[in-house]
Amino acid sequence: MPFTLPKLPYDYNALEPHIDARTMEIHHTKHHQAYIDKLNAAVAGTEFEKINIEELIANIAKVPKEKQGAVRNHGGGHSNHSFFWTILSGKGGGEPENDLGTAITSTFGSFTKFKEEFTNAAMNRFGSGWAWLVVDNGPHSAPGASRGRTLKVVSTANQDSPLMGKEIAGCSGTPLLGLDVWEHAYYLKYQNKRPDYIAAFWQIVNWGEMAHKYEKVSS
Repeated sequence: MPFTLPKLPYDYNALEPHIDARTMEIHHTKHHQAYIDKLNAAVAGTEFEKINIEELIANIAKVPKEKQGAVRNHGGGHSNHSFFWTILSGKGGGEPENDLGTAITSTFGSFTKFKEEFTNAAMNRFGSGWAWLVVDNGPHSAPGASRGRTLKVVSTANQDSPLMGKEIAGCSGTPLLGLDVWEHAYYLKYQNKRPDYIAAFWQIVNWGEMAHKYEKVSS
């Protein structure tokens, strides 16, 4: 079955004033849909149109070389945006609690220090890309890591995902939090003021959904 555009779990205006309704509508129905259309065209008639998007990009090395570029760009765009919509909420903000909050404090020293590191990753990503908080699934664990797994802040270029692995994306891990810093995500409201967009993002983070993702990946 071809990949399809996921329905948002909220209305386009639900994130205002932090992200405006028009940006959300264009971002979702135009940019995200375009990634899906081009991904479907690339994998049409192959075994790759029958697996979920996370599995596809995590196994991008198995995709024929002539299709890898399209799957990397458009499959990454579909995966990243599908994830991004779920970690936003008009009732978000504040700080994480329970196991996720403990893990963030243990890993980074405090929630404030984590925010600083994540903000720096988003600010310093040259051009278009993403900032991420990921669970590192590697063999080495850091203090405070859950079940031998540690948290890391990383960033990727364009529509690369940490799920693609270090050789392709420059980093690896299972995403818990992601911030789209492509200009199409914020330009209507913030123009070139990426710092203002990043600051607003913290007001709409859905920590409850992130805690659920953390519990799932740590079990």
